[in-house]
Amino acid sequence: QVQLVESGGGLVQPGGSLRLSCAASGSIFSRAAMGWYRQAPGKERELVSIIIGIGRTNYADSVKGRFTISMDYAENTVYLQMNSLKPEDTAVYYCNARIRTNPLMAEMNYWGKGTLVTVSS
Repeated sequence: QVQLVESGGGLVQPGGSLRLSCAASGSIFSRAAMGWYRQAPGKERELVSIIIGIGRTNYADSVKGRFTISMDYAENTVYLQMNSLKPEDTAVYYCNARIRTNPLMAEMNYWGKGTLVTVSS
């Protein structure tokens, strides 16, 4: 019913930048939140950044001041601009969306397949 397609991952040197994109498509009645999580090898998945409603943003402490989340509300696309990347940012980054597909249904959590970000020299 809802698909999330991520793009923009890759290999970057420490101090470099990457921009991730995630487009949501399908049967979308309303969108409560969209954002990004990440999972590093051997670690649990953690929240990176999220946009709740229109304009309210949250960031993990580890990325504040370096990452910026933004959204094209008309296109249901969320972006994550990642600057000053560090080796510890290496992880698979997953797009997440809380979406209601029709007014009679509860919101559901949807996940993208993930995109790998590797920060290494």
